[in-house]
Order: sequence, then C-alpha cells, then structure tokens
Amino acid sequence: MAAKKEVVNPKAIIHKRFGDKAHYNIEEIQEYSSNGCPGLAIAQKGPCLYRCCLQLPDFSVVSEIFKRKKDAMQNAAEKALEKLSDPPVEDPSDQLVARLSYLFSDEFYATCHPLSGHFRAALHREDPLNGFVPVSIMPFYDSKISNLCKSIKPEVELKPLDVTSIIMEASGRLSDIVFASKEHFSLKRLSPYPLDVLQSVEVSCEPETYVKVIRVPYMVDESVDSLTLDVSSNKYYMDAIARELGVKDASRVLLSRGIGKASSETRLYFCSPKSYQLDLLSENEINEGSQDGENLNTRASYLCGQDIYGDAILATIGYLWKSFDLFHEDVSSRTYYRLLLNKVPMGIYKLSREAIFAAQLPPKFGTRSNWRGMFPRDILSAFCRQHHLPEPVFSNTTTAKNSPGSEESFKSEVKIFSKDRNLIFHCFPKESYKKQNDAIQHTSLKVLSWLNDYLMKVNTDGEMINGNGGDLVFYPKHISKELMGQIKSNCGRLLGFDDGNRDMVCEYRIEGAESEITAMSGCLVCVSYCVWLVSGEEREVVEKNEEFEFELGSEAVIPDLETVVGQMSVGQSVCFRTGFPSRELILAANGDFERILVLLSSGNCHLEYSTTLLRVTEPLEDRMEKALFSPSLSKQRVQYAVQHIKQSCATFLVDFGCGSGSLLDSLLDYPTSLERIIGVDISIKALARAAKTLHSKLSNNCTTLVKSSMIKSALLLDGSITTFDSRLYGCDIGTCLEVIEHMSEDQATLFGHVVLSSFFPKILIVSTPNYEYNVILQKSTPQSQEEEEDKNPTKPCKFRNFDHKFEWTRDQFQDWALELSRKHNYGVEFSGVGGVEGVEPGFASQIAVFRRGFDLPEGGDLKDVPYNVVWDWSTNE
Repeated sequence: MAAKKEVVNPKAIIHKRFGDKAHYNIEEIQEYSSNGCPGLAIAQKGPCLYRCCLQLPDFSVVSEIFKRKKDAMQNAAEKALEKLSDPPVEDPSDQLVARLSYLFSDEFYATCHPLSGHFRAALHREDPLNGFVPVSIMPFYDSKISNLCKSIKPEVELKPLDVTSIIMEASGRLSDIVFASKEHFSLKRLSPYPLDVLQSVEVSCEPETYVKVIRVPYMVDESVDSLTLDVSSNKYYMDAIARELGVKDASRVLLSRGIGKASSETRLYFCSPKSYQLDLLSENEINEGSQDGENLNTRASYLCGQDIYGDAILATIGYLWKSFDLFHEDVSSRTYYRLLLNKVPMGIYKLSREAIFAAQLPPKFGTRSNWRGMFPRDILSAFCRQHHLPEPVFSNTTTAKNSPGSEESFKSEVKIFSKDRNLIFHCFPKESYKKQNDAIQHTSLKVLSWLNDYLMKVNTDGEMINGNGGDLVFYPKHISKELMGQIKSNCGRLLGFDDGNRDMVCEYRIEGAESEITAMSGCLVCVSYCVWLVSGEEREVVEKNEEFEFELGSEAVIPDLETVVGQMSVGQSVCFRTGFPSRELILAANGDFERILVLLSSGNCHLEYSTTLLRVTEPLEDRMEKALFSPSLSKQRVQYAVQHIKQSCATFLVDFGCGSGSLLDSLLDYPTSLERIIGVDISIKALARAAKTLHSKLSNNCTTLVKSSMIKSALLLDGSITTFDSRLYGCDIGTCLEVIEHMSEDQATLFGHVVLSSFFPKILIVSTPNYEYNVILQKSTPQSQEEEEDKNPTKPCKFRNFDHKFEWTRDQFQDWALELSRKHNYGVEFSGVGGVEGVEPGFASQIAVFRRGFDLPEGGDLKDVPYNVVWDWSTNE
C-alpha cells in the first residue's frame, strides 16, 4: 500500500518561509439582508463573514470574503504565494548544506567573491590554523548563507551569534568534504586545492601593507585611539585584528554589520562573549584564551545598532566583488566621530552642509530656493537607514477645490515602522499646502524636530510620547533595543547639541565701513567664516568655509552667528567667541587632529569665530509679489509657459538660465506634452541644487502608478547662454524667464542674437521686470535711470533686486525685441503677467514671445558641444 502523500497547504508554506514575520489580521464583515426590499431603511442582520489581510515583510495581500476565518487565511496565503511566484520547494537546511559544499569547491575558490578572498587568505595562516576559515565571517560576506540561516531560524536576525551554531551543524553533514573545528569555530576543506587553481588566483599585493584603524574601548571614560595593522598579502588580516583584541586567533572575533553606506566595508570587530563560546568550548579554554567580553561597549553598540562586547576595532577592510586583492582604507578618529554624528537628524544635516559648528537643522521648512543642505525627507530616510529601519511611508491626501477659482491643496502623513512592521511613529499634521512636495517636507521636518528634542535629552519624561500639538504619536514599546538601547545615552552626552551647555556670545566687534546692503530677516545671506579652537595664546583652525549660505531668521545656523550677521552690511567682518562645545563635536570637524588633542588636553578652551558678510540676496521682490499677486508672479509665469507648451504640443524644452531649476521643477507639477527638458546655467552650485531636486521628483515619478509627467530625459548643462551648443538646437520651446536683467544690456542683446540665429527655437519666451511697475511695488515714484545716475553715479538704481544690472521700461523692452525679430526673421508678440493689459503701468513682468516664421535649417556641427554635463537623467535609470 502506497504511503499517504503529505498535503502542504499555502499557509504552511508561508510559515515555513517567513515564520513569525507573517502576520494574519482577520476582519469581521457583517452581512445585511433587506428582505428583498431595496428601499428598506432598517436592514436585518445576516451571518458574519471574514476577510484576512496577510502582512509580509515586503508586501501585503487581502483575501476574498469567506464564511470561515480558516478559509480566509488560506486564501490570503495562496494569493501571497502567487505574488511571490517562487514559493520554496526545498528545505532551507538542505540548501545551506549545498551552499557550503559549493563554497569549498574549486570553482568557488577561483571566483572574485568577497568570501573567496577569505578562503585564499586562510591558506597563508600558520599551522595549526592553516586553511581554516572562521565561521563568524561567512554570513557577512555571503548573503545566501545569511538568508538561509534566517529561514531556518528567523530569530537569528535579533540574535546574530546563533548563526554560527546553524552553520556548524550544517557542516556536520559534509564530513567527507569539510572538517569542522569546534575549538576554533572554523571550517577547513579536507582535500588540498589543485595546483592550477591556486596559481590562477595569485594576488598581486605589496609585500608589506599597513592600514590605520580605531580602537573603541568599552570603558566610556577611555578615549578612542588610532592603531596600525599589518595586512600584508602573506597574512590573514582577521588574525591581525584578533591580536589587537587580545585573543589567540580570528575564530574568536565577531563582525558587526556595515556602518555608513550600504556597500561600506567599514565594520566593528570585537571579541566573542563568553556566553557565545560556552556551547563549543570548555570553561578552562575560555578563561585561557579570551578576554572578558561580557562588558557591553555602549559607544560601539550605538554606532552599529547591535550589541558589541568588550573593546572593538573600527576598520575599513575586506574583499570586494570583481577583485582578488584586499581592499583597505585608513580610518581616522575624525571618521569615527563623523559616523557618530551621522546617527542623529541634526548631525546628518550638519554633515550635509559641511558646517558642523555653524549649521543647525531649521525648525521650519521655508521656500525650496532658500533651504540649504539635505531636504527634510532625505534626512528622515537617512536616519531610518542609519538605524536599520524600513524607509518612512508617506501617504498624501488632496483637498478638493471648493470653487472654480480655488486651488487644490495637499496634506501628508508619515509612518515609521520597526523591522517587524510594528508602528513606531505616526505624524499627521493638520496643515495643508499648495504643493504636495511642500506637504511632505513639512511633515518630515516635524518628525525630525521631535526626534532631536527626544534624543538629545537623556532624561526625557513621558510628556514626549505625544508631540507637536497632538499630531504625532510615538510608540516606544515597538522600538527594539538595537535602535533606542544606546541612542538616548549617547546623543545628548556625546554629541553635545544642547544649547544649554554653551555660553551666549561674550563679545563681538564689527569691522569695516557700512554699505547700503544690509541683511534682514528673510534674506538669503552668504558669508565666509573660520572657527578656531583657542587655549590661552595657542589656537588651531577646526573649521572654515569660503562661501556659506543661509536664510537669515530661519534658525538655520547657531544663534550667535545669526545675531551678529543680522547687524552687518556687505563687506563687513566680525569676530565673536562662544563657550566650549562637546569634545566629540570638535574632533568630528576639520583640522590637525593631533594638534587639536594637544589644545584640548591643556583645558580652558573656547571657540572663536571670524566671519565676513559677502553678499545678500534680498527677498524684497518675492515679498512684494506675494503681497500683491495671487498666485505669485513666478507661478503666473510658469502657467504662461505651460499654456504655450500645450498650445504648441511642444515635446522639447530648453530653459536658458535655469538657475536652481525652479521653472523646470514647477513645470513637472503640470500635465504637459514635454518629453525632453534641458536646463543651462553658469552656476555649478545652482545646477547641483537643480539636479538634486529634479532627480528626486523624476525618479519618484517613474515609480508611481499614475505619472504626473511624460518626461523621458532631462539634462543640466554648465555653460554661457551666449555660446552655441548643438544639443539645444531646434527645440520646440525655449524659456528665459527673469534672466536677462541679471546680465549687462550688451550681454542680453548678444544672447538674443545667438539664440535666434543659432539655436533656432520654434518658440522663445523671454520675460523681464517692467521698470515702470516699480511705482506700485515700491509705492514710490521711480525716476528715470539716467536721472538717478546723474544724481549719484555710485548709487545703484532702485531695482527690484540688487543683483539686477538693468530693468527696462515697456518701450525699451519692445525696442530690444523688435530689433531682434526683424534681424532674424522671427515674429514677436508682447504680453505679460501681473496687472491688467491696457491699464497703466502695464504688466509687472513683461513678456515677449518670439515665433520662428521659417523651416528649421540644417543643424551645425553636432560635435559643437562646449557645455559641460552636470546631470543627465533618463527613464532608463
């Protein structure tokens, strides 16, 4: 009689693969009966039905409706298996054995796999360890080993030390291939590798190779110090680390996960604790060769987000894909303190600005053009990655238009989950914004500000559980020890962000003659600064910045700097002194590390700042426009361009003088026919900001189900718009909005000639301020430019922006445009935005639309490409 075949149902398969990570949520659905009367107001209650939501680590599915809970759960599991498309058919224990067999084969030894480098290096170890590969390194350098161990025992994700026993047990089934040493927690191939295989992978490396690493003592009162390791090609670098940790061989050394970037080889190495060794070694052997590793290293644990015991070595070293050589980089003390700084939102922002002493994470998100550094959403994502949490989940809602003339608005919520999908944070602000991205950024900043308050205060009470006026909920019970166990005990004390530990400005003196351009709240200011660490008569530069921009009044810098800059005019300098911040903050900055240590050891230190106000971008124009126009002039100009794009069915647009990409960014919010966009500017910094903004929006748009634009390619170029580049030739529509007034009048005319005689756009839209409209904006009678220059040649004209080189009247602008159109056979029409046509003094922004009246001639030399590519994006990315 044949044996009865075991029936494996979908739910059992899901459990085998995901274990406790699979969560079944049953929803009761009440069925109602109206007794055949559709209009019956009070329905009779029917039988209960059930629907099941199955939540897996990467996705969730919802079942059909069933009368039994069991059927609903099975249906959800069945749907999940269909979505996975590759349900497990082989026992993970068998797969692990097969994987180990492959790892000790001739074929694997000759590959450029990170783990194969350890196999080759093990052959250089001295007897009796020759050929032995420590089990502890295997799951870190082979993802298949790691994933199979998690499938066999899901809890190893929280207890990584258990992986060793799983691998050792699996190796017991390969006794004819592998020798497993319980004493050394290592595996060794029984048969020697063939000579031809050994010769084929000879590593070319200098005889003597050294790398700098950092020791992080478990005793908090001991400082980290620098060491040098011998990692020469005829040795095994893990043994060198073991010697520094005071244990006899690499089998006693454990590794942390990578620190920093996902692909980083920067890790912490530490001695295995006694509790880890007891299962495999006798008590005598432990006491003989191991240090007491039961002491939790709080600093190292905080740095990598997992428990580290005893002293630890921070090193950047390992074997990489596609290389037989050992990869290594020096790790300095400055690197260590920057990694520490990068664990909190404030630190992430400071490092993104390369201004550890000057920058502060602003409490509010202002305009995108005035925000500097990483955007709040990016900082929040970086924070989650640093603490090994899933990416934050945003959900956006749209408020419908209440009337034909009103605009829709957006709200954004964000949720942060733990690794096992439990909710940690839920932020649901009540405020709405005109742009979806603004809603996302404001919500992200709310969470970041709350996190800073919570993490920087070691003794936070229960009042911080709910924050931001009831629009944020925090669930501390869902935060694992990996995230919060050491954060609160390290942030405030080690990073020293609390303003309470700094003195206010002791004194300052402003030097230099006053100019007419002064900084005021809302201005975008640019300063140069230098920070010295001072002890008595000795001083050392710890940070300097030649050009540092921030919006005055936004609290984007330390209060001391904002106070003094607010009293300066362009060209003036100031010196001021502050109290002593945390030692760790100083060591994370630039400067001569050894020299700084000498000054710190002398005691009685303080910081001294020297700053010069380089320029001020007055927000006068924006403030006036917002006060008088709704929507703003800038938005009206975008809408004007969108209208012409739609009418002409343009697919190729070039923005001449794109700056930080505000027009291109705004255009992506509208449905148009555009498929290709190019921006050109002479400012590398502005183009870099534009690239960051556009890349985020275009990349996110490609991943959404409903795309808001049809853009297939985008290009940002560094070059002068008065120089021809063939990549811009023959565009459907060119825009040059509020640009020419920043050039000299001769350069503006040259631009007009070049664009119409060489680029040949089908349509060219040029806008510039109407000088005559300033009487309304500034509520004063404008004098002619000639009269102002005669009165005081050195005094700048009363333009809308101090950076404007000229502002034309309507007659001046029309004369300029008509001359260009006649010379280059283009038609031209005049219009504008802001104001009413035919009513004095005209439009606030006057616009000329040039239209090509002839067929596009053959292009010039396609190799004529003087512009430099700053950013190139396509839908193939």
